[in-house]
Amino acid sequence: MQVSVEKTSELSRKMIVSVPEAVVQQKVAERLKSLSKNVKIDGFRPGKAPQQVINKLYGERVRGEVTGDLIQSTYFEALSKEQLRPAGYPNIQPADQSEGFQYIAEFEVYPEISLDGVNGMEVKRPVAEVTESDVDAMIEKLRVRNKTWQTVERPSQAQDRITITFSGSVDGENFTDGKVENYPVEIGAGQMIPGFEDSLIGLSGGEQKTFNATFPENYGKDTLAGKTAEFEVEAVKVEESVLPEIDADFIKKHGIEDGDMVSFREDIRNTMERQLAQALAARLKNSVMDALYGAVQVAVPNTLIDGEIENLMAPYKENAKKRKVKFEELDLPKDLFEEQARRRVALGLILAEVIDKGEIKLDDARVRNTIEEMAQNYEQPQDVINWYYADEKRLDEVKNMVLEDQAVDWLVAKAKVQDENLNFYDLMDNQAR
Repeated sequence: MQVSVEKTSELSRKMIVSVPEAVVQQKVAERLKSLSKNVKIDGFRPGKAPQQVINKLYGERVRGEVTGDLIQSTYFEALSKEQLRPAGYPNIQPADQSEGFQYIAEFEVYPEISLDGVNGMEVKRPVAEVTESDVDAMIEKLRVRNKTWQTVERPSQAQDRITITFSGSVDGENFTDGKVENYPVEIGAGQMIPGFEDSLIGLSGGEQKTFNATFPENYGKDTLAGKTAEFEVEAVKVEESVLPEIDADFIKKHGIEDGDMVSFREDIRNTMERQLAQALAARLKNSVMDALYGAVQVAVPNTLIDGEIENLMAPYKENAKKRKVKFEELDLPKDLFEEQARRRVALGLILAEVIDKGEIKLDDARVRNTIEEMAQNYEQPQDVINWYYADEKRLDEVKNMVLEDQAVDWLVAKAKVQDENLNFYDLMDNQAR
């Protein structure tokens, strides 16, 4: 076997593999001889047909099978010989066959990556803690979540709930299938299109109002997106919220069986601190990834970018399928995802190099701790832990995440780190976006 490699671009390679005709002929002859023992040909008993007849009938097909097998075996042998690491599948085409079997394999290779830029990277590390006032604010949020409503005989205000009957039309055509009856709207909750809820302020039960509001450009229904609609509204009733008292019954409803306030606050603090630790780690990781992407320049194989674009588009295709809409109608061209795909592939390649060069080994204890932390968000933590360890694929997902986190730790140790002081709710609100 002879191999020659041509560099056609920074990452593209053209590899020509040649196999002597004698080798091909030998393998063809061996396969034809084996075939002659079992093949049935009219006019001959099984296994008694002359070899020249077998060769004439099956020679071309057998040569195709042999050359196909040779491609399979010699391709990887040639890659090993030339120390090439292909990224993705090759494009293989037969070449000049005058002096034996020859084929051309064209593919991209993984890039060489230098980690020189990681030393002294500037990274912002978020710092925050859970304060007593944060716990107070969380308890207030719990009160709001458990609010009840009572009818009032006054005009509606922000944060009230107003029940309405309404219809909507665009260009004179009704789009609400007549009237929507007894529809509750919490003013200020943002459940309706911009301007709609504000227009309900000042209405009392029994009053009517007509107003305009404009649908967002990215509204899910194309016939309404960006259009200004006229709404005719009748207020049925106005209700104001009533917040529950923080008493033993309230505390018991939130999992503290003895109804004790100290235990309640401690439980809330523990949950908040667990959420905070996760948010801090996620924000630090994002900071490291941003710095890493800027510090390490890497050529990214197009075949990997294309594969990642397909991964990014998959949820949209699945959603279109569920909605029984053709994906093409969503007008989502591939180049819309290209930069995100390029970044994700580049960071994946760089992190793999960090793990290799840093000789980072998976910390099994950290895997266990990570799963236990995730399990604390559920009512039966041990069931969740068992669920992860019962399936190797699920467990591998956590292992990969932990190994990536270990790589982040390695990078932080080499970076110039500047602490960024944040409060709990600023951090968590940004995390939710």
